[in-house]
Amino acid sequence: MDALRRDPEGCSLAPRHRALADYAIKLARTPGSLVERDLEPLRSAGLSDRDIHDACAVASYYCFVNRMANGLGVELEEAEAGR
Repeated sequence: MDALRRDPEGCSLAPRHRALADYAIKLARTPGSLVERDLEPLRSAGLSDRDIHDACAVASYYCFVNRMANGLGVELEEAEAGR
């Protein structure tokens, strides 16, 4: 998780996790650019349509909560000391 946090695009991940991370990154950074072919790596990694739906829902919710916190000026506390 630390490697993913430090370098989301460059860290070494298993193919399934890489596909999920790349999808979540694109959904968070450029949601309007997603097209059907962006789902191909997920399907190639063995994810079902339900898995893809769930990944989209989790990533979207995370983005939503962060946008709400940003929009309201909420300062989040670190989950663990020393980060």
